[in-house]
This record gives sequence, structure tokens and C-alpha cells, in this order.
Amino acid sequence: MSLTIRPYQEGDAQDIAALYNRHRDSPNPVAGGITGEELERELAERDTGTFIVAVDGGRVVGTFGLFHNTGRRSARAGELIADMFFVAPAYRNGVITGRLFTEAVEWMVQSGCLVLRLTVNPANTVAFRLYRRVGCVSVGRTVPGEDGNVELHNYIPLILRSVFADLGAEVRAALGGLNSFASVTEARDDELRSDVRLVDGVRTVDYCLAVGEFRLTASVDVDRGVVREAEVTGPDGARRALRLAEPPYRIRTPRGAQPYRFASGPLAVEVDGDDGTVRVLAEGHHGPVFVSTWPSCRADRPAGWREGEPRDLDLVPVEHGVRVMERCGDDEVVGTVTLTEGVLSQDFTFTRRPGRVFQTVALRQGGFAPDGGAAHPLGLGLGVRDASEVVAAAQVAPVGGDLTWTGAAWSVRVPVREPVRLIHSGLLERGLEAGPDGVARLRTEFLPQDVPATPAAPAAAAVAGPRRLQLDASAAGVVAWREGATKVLRSSFPRTRAFGNNPRWSAGMWVTAEHSRFSRASGLGWGVRSAAGWEEKHPLALYGPQDGLGFELTAPDDTARPVRVDVQAPDTDAEAVLWITPHTPRETTVVIDSAGTRWELDSRDFRQVWAAAAAVRLSDGTWLHCRPDRPGSAEAEIVLRTTSSGLLIGCASPARRPHAWLLSVGTEPAL
Repeated sequence: MSLTIRPYQEGDAQDIAALYNRHRDSPNPVAGGITGEELERELAERDTGTFIVAVDGGRVVGTFGLFHNTGRRSARAGELIADMFFVAPAYRNGVITGRLFTEAVEWMVQSGCLVLRLTVNPANTVAFRLYRRVGCVSVGRTVPGEDGNVELHNYIPLILRSVFADLGAEVRAALGGLNSFASVTEARDDELRSDVRLVDGVRTVDYCLAVGEFRLTASVDVDRGVVREAEVTGPDGARRALRLAEPPYRIRTPRGAQPYRFASGPLAVEVDGDDGTVRVLAEGHHGPVFVSTWPSCRADRPAGWREGEPRDLDLVPVEHGVRVMERCGDDEVVGTVTLTEGVLSQDFTFTRRPGRVFQTVALRQGGFAPDGGAAHPLGLGLGVRDASEVVAAAQVAPVGGDLTWTGAAWSVRVPVREPVRLIHSGLLERGLEAGPDGVARLRTEFLPQDVPATPAAPAAAAVAGPRRLQLDASAAGVVAWREGATKVLRSSFPRTRAFGNNPRWSAGMWVTAEHSRFSRASGLGWGVRSAAGWEEKHPLALYGPQDGLGFELTAPDDTARPVRVDVQAPDTDAEAVLWITPHTPRETTVVIDSAGTRWELDSRDFRQVWAAAAAVRLSDGTWLHCRPDRPGSAEAEIVLRTTSSGLLIGCASPARRPHAWLLSVGTEPAL
């Protein structure tokens, strides 16, 4: 084996695309794969810091990229986001992984970008443990969001750069002999919990690094991105405080500005005073119906649709809206946002072409119809391939047509008069092209719909036989449910294993508190329950006193009557979600009511879809039906996700309000 670690070179793109396309667990999967040209464009659009490849005998077998943005997220000053970290399976037990990581960190120290961010699926325990072993810490969300990942930070480059000048010759010599950080950092456990300590009101993380015979300890202020204090301990036990050098950049922190709000009839607009994000709220829809990011006066640093860095913005009220201004040296972007008669207008002028705008049509239920194309239900993997991992692979919408999304209470229409790429069926990337008058204009139209009356659910022939349910407090949920001979739930109990992006799955039905389903930063999670214990209130009710959650089942002996699940979450502002892992074959059929329209879907054809009610075909051919006890509620919704582990159902409702779900098993889909 002649293994070489080197920077990316022109001509590598085809080999890298082929490497990713060969493996199902590649870091950036896109349905149908990606081309070398798309990979090249992706590296350019991400404002790549460095991209490192591992080559064996002329063949690319591993990659590691450091980026200023990834489409989803935008890095702060001094940060880089690691992505496209991938090693071919045959090489994963060798030194290649550590060498790629170490090479990237050494480049960071030299470049002046000193904080490494990365995301990882916590159910991928091999990768998660590797990142923890090389010094990655958790400073934010400790459970996966909608994309299935948690984010970790690595501050080792910042620490080394901050103390290097005062380390002394012996410590610097020992540091120069390192070839992997896996042997440097003090071991951290594999638990999904925050590593932050609050010290004098400051959020900090602590590091202990072994550098030869020396020990280097440091405390990092994670919000300001600076080392607070550090000391080195010699072989003789003598300790010496180290002088700290300031990093060569300044972190811009949010000002905490209140959003500017204005309204027109049943629609309201909120413009974030810190990052310029526009949110449109509509009566009858739970959460924003539309979200648009600020373009940034730096073309290479667009805000991600999940996250954007704080900006120095000036907001000035104008008729029907607000004017937003950003200056970066001699460059300026001015955006005027107005709302009149259901039309959101975003007009931009700029001295130099700014960054891209990401827009999310946040109708979770309903249909999407590209201009001249057939309508299909909203969801990931439906109609438009999901290119959110590689934005450059997005579908270009033809100029001159309209894109229309239709929900239960509202429809959204985007006239395509400028470059538009469909990243997936509800996410757009829009470029700003100035017209003859120097103004780039974006238009989005919102039209109210007649909300149809929700029909009563038709009765389905029940499965005969006794109904048996078993709850277990140690699993925090229902571990078995049978209707006669029908096994309704899949459960690993009494073991615990991964299910999708949940590393601690045990029960087949359980309740968690999750971030809001319309949270821009995370979206709805994956049902990872906390380590807190649960108690049995009675044989069909469990309560988690530390989490403030509980649920109670009402299970009539007559299987023609549904099982009722009452969810209680009075002490949390998060969303209360009842999770179900139904006992289905690997590929199954689901029938959903999405905004009043009935759709029958093959589980192979989607990754995520939302519904007002759903029926899922179980392994023996019967159907599990899920619906809220109060049909027509815009707040109670069902999400269905397909995973390599099987189908996952989440029944979501806002906390602090009583909600109940009706579950039944029948011989036909009753929707």
C-alpha cells in the first residue's frame, strides 16, 4: 500500500464522486448520485478552506473538507465546518482516519481559522467515538435534529495557537512530534450531553492535552471563541500559567435585537434584527409558512438555511414594510421587504453581487406542482430529489414558469423570473440578478384556501382477538402490543440499539420533548430520550418526573375501538411527540391524509412526509391507523420517516396543551 495524504488537485473530482457513489454510507448522499462536475461546483460554492484526499496507488480512498459554509450552516469568524469526511470501508481500521484529521487541524493552525465544527449521526457510534477521542466537544444541541445529526466543536487548534509563543522549546518540540490527536486529548465519554460548564456566568469547556511528558490544560469561552486561561505541567509536577495570544479575528455576537414585525390582513412578517431572516406567518398555519435568508454583502459567505452568522444590520421602517442595510467595507446591500395584498416583495440593490438567498416553503402538508408538471405530495424525496447534502446537485427551475405549493389553509406561488434551484420540494436557492434599473426583485405570493371540513374517519374491520399491551418504565414506553395474532410494534426491548438516527432505541412507542417542528436551527428530532428515569403510575401509564413528561393509554378490550394515548407535557415549552416504530416489512405502503388529500405512497419513494392522519401496512398485511383525537387541528401533525432500520412515526403536538392520539389496527386503510 502506497498511501499519500495530499491537497485536492484538479482532476480529483471524478474519482471522489465515484468513491461517494459506490458506498451507501457516503457523507453526502444524493438520490441518483453526483457527478464530478457537481462536486467541483459544490467545493466552489462552499467557499472551501482546504480539501484533503487520501490516495492509494493513484486511487482516491478518503477525503476531508473544511468549509466556510455548507448550504445548511454558515461558519462564524475563525471557524471552519468539517464535512465530506469519508474513508473507504477497506481502510477504516488503519491510520488513514487519524492522518486526515491531523492534517486538517495542522492546516487550520497555520491558516488562522482555529475552531473546527462538524456534524455526526450519533447512531454512527464508530464515527461519534472517533470525534470524541480526538477532542470534539458538545456545546449546543445534544440530540439529533431533523437532519439526524448533532454538532460537535474542536478547540484544540485555538488552544495551541493561543499558547504556542509561551510553551517553551521542550513543549514545542514534543508538540512537533505528534502524528495524531487521538493520543493527546483526555478521554471523553460517548454520552449525548453537553460538555459546557458555567463559570462566573461564562459558558466554558475544559481541555487536558498530553504533549509528550507535559500536560496542557485550558479553559475556552465558547461564545467569544477565546481561551480564558491555560497552564502547562512539567514531568516534575511543576505548573506554570501560560500567556495567551488573542486570536486573529473577532467573533460577532448577536445583539439580541427584537424582530421588526408588520402585517397585512391575515399575514404577518417578522424580519430578524440580527441576521436579516424574513419569516411570514399566516392564520391557520402552525409556525411560519415561509422563511427567507439574508443574502450577505459577501458573496462567499451566504447564510445557511439552518443557520447564519449575526450581521451588522440597520433596519428602517418604510411603507408596508422595512428596509434592511448591511455594509462590509466599501460594499453594501440594501433590501426592502414589503407585504401588500398577499404579495411579499424583496427588492435588493448592491454595489457588488451578494451571496445567495435560501427560501423555505414551510407548508408541511399539501402538494407541490412545478410549472407544467404533475402535482405530488410535499415531502423529502417526493417529486424532487433531495440535494440538501450537495446543493450543487439541485434541480434548476425553468425561467418563465411558476412554482406552486398548496396546503390546507394557504398556497404559496413563486414566479420564476430569475435563477432558481430546487434543493428539495420545499427548499429553494435564489440568485439575485439586477434588472436594467439596478434592482433585483424577488416575489412570493400567498393565497388563502378554503379549508375543507375534515370528514369523519371511515370505520375499518377490526382485527379479531385479544388486545395485549405491555409498558416498561426501564424502557420509558410500550415494549409490546398485539391485536390478536398481529404484532403491532417493533421493539428491541430488553436490549437497546440504534434506530435511524436514534442511538438509544428500546421501546416501540414512547414520548419525548423535541425542538419545534418548524425550528430553523434544528427541526423536529428523532425521539432520543434523556437518561432520566421513568416511573409507572399504573400498568398503562408512565411518568418521567425529571423531564416533566407523561402518557397514559386507554385500551378497551373491544379491538374495534381504538387505543387512546393521552400525552402530558405541562412543564416544557418544547413539542411533545409520541413516537412509534410499527412492525412493518423493510418496504411497505403508507396511506396519508395530507391537507385533505389522500395519497398512497411506497416507503421506498420518500424520506419524510407530514400528514393529518396516516395508515401503515404492517408485516402481516393489516394496517395501523394513527390520527389525532381532534381532527382538523393545525397543531397536531404526524411525520413519517423511512430509515434503514424501518419506518418511524412521530405524532407531534405543542406542549402545555392536552393532546391525545387514536391508534387502531384494521384489515384495510381507513382514510
